[in-house]
Amino acid sequence: MHTLLVEDNDRMAHALGTALAVRGHTVRRVSRAQDALRHAGEAEFVLLDLGLPDLDGLELLRRLRPLCAAPLIVVTARCEEHDIVGGLRAGADDYVVKPFRMAELMARIDSVRRRTSPAPGTPGTEPSAPGEPAAGRPGPVRAGDTVIDLAARTVTVAGAPVRLTRREFDVLAYLAARPGEAHSRAEILYRLWGDALRAASRSLDVHVAGIRTKTGRPHLVRTVHRFGYQLGPGTGGEPAAGDAQEPPAALGPAHR
Repeated sequence: MHTLLVEDNDRMAHALGTALAVRGHTVRRVSRAQDALRHAGEAEFVLLDLGLPDLDGLELLRRLRPLCAAPLIVVTARCEEHDIVGGLRAGADDYVVKPFRMAELMARIDSVRRRTSPAPGTPGTEPSAPGEPAAGRPGPVRAGDTVIDLAARTVTVAGAPVRLTRREFDVLAYLAARPGEAHSRAEILYRLWGDALRAASRSLDVHVAGIRTKTGRPHLVRTVHRFGYQLGPGTGGEPAAGDAQEPPAALGPAHR
């Protein structure tokens, strides 16, 4: 796997590059945002530090996403909640705060790779002949005027396309694949985040909020009080009392 490592600290870059190489990654290390943009198209995985000398890392992340669909983890010393939320909303697949344990970062990389790589033999992953639907290919799911195409990974609202991040779509697709069912937070975290590392709990709240905001359909993801979420009708203006997003638990040091 070709990994783009965007890190301006030589010591940190050496440690990360060595750990990745041991695990079979081919690492290209760059220390400036302009070089990251130049090599983004080659990457199969990205590790991104936010403290770069020529451009703020969050702005770089926003510029990278249209150029690079590869899984991306932010690795940074910035631990404030607004930085974490900003990184996730800008398209990061995970957010790791320095200092960190190398084994934990490697576990997070493996977890992100599992989530973003379709398993062989799963519905919709088998190739099909031109002009023919794939065997077992899931059809679009409708919720009011919202259409969620699970196979094409697209969302439209009233016929207009809505651009979600990879993680936001994963959450919405999981709920849409089982319409009418309520899913606990623990179930969603386990199914989509793998080992459900503690920071993912906050990530789920951020992604649900992103889905509601970007679609303009606060009913699309319903909050099941003290339990979890389910796919809603997708129509209406302000969310009903039962649909309002519960405030997430405070993001203490253990969750960073």
